[in-house]
Amino acid sequence: MDGTSATPNDRVAHPTSQRPTSQLPSSSLSKVGVVALAALLVFAAYRFGVFERLGEPRELARSLVELGAGGYVAFALAYAFLQPVGIPGTLFVLAAALIWPWQSAFVLSLVGTMAASVVGFSFARFVARDWVAARIPARLHKYDEALVQRGFSTVVSIRLVFWMSQMVHAFLGVSRIGFWTHFWASLVAYIPTVFLISFFAGEAFDESGSLQSGAWRMFAALVVVSLVVARLARAYEQRALPSAPE
Repeated sequence: MDGTSATPNDRVAHPTSQRPTSQLPSSSLSKVGVVALAALLVFAAYRFGVFERLGEPRELARSLVELGAGGYVAFALAYAFLQPVGIPGTLFVLAAALIWPWQSAFVLSLVGTMAASVVGFSFARFVARDWVAARIPARLHKYDEALVQRGFSTVVSIRLVFWMSQMVHAFLGVSRIGFWTHFWASLVAYIPTVFLISFFAGEAFDESGSLQSGAWRMFAALVVVSLVVARLARAYEQRALPSAPE
């Protein structure tokens, strides 16, 4: 045989056919990109004084209104990306309710609340799962089994009690609950709370965001509605379970 001919194995083993091993997986690059984008948004918010204005809900809302129609988008984006990193969602809901008509405030606040929850949940599940899981408080792990047995009603109850806690976003993200179960259950829990704050804000808070004497009506309504919603969610899930596939 001719000594210059190469076998198939020789061709496969040729150095030029080997793929580089130092390339980052596309999933890792996506995660780095998400973290970088979030960090950029937080820096931009700090640079333009958003954090300072959050201490004055009326001033924040007025600044957004001055942007015209763009204020709606700015509000939703700021809410979605700043709440998961530590800014209380109540400040955003209150700011909207103090300046926009309650109907507009309700819709904008609900959109922002859901967006922030999805961002926090998705970060914990798809970007930094191991890092987040190591920082979940032990008190939340008592809900692990309930999430497996009664996922929908448990998420509703957790959201009604802890509402938009950043740690709850993280806990649900690393739990075994499905994304859409989390999404719809969170929506059910958020609707009454956001509605009541938007509707009663005028008599419950003054322009600086301080509580007024009429605030007790809002808090009483929140307690009653929360109990009713939790009970209805549990009843709905109990009816749905028998028909669920085994």
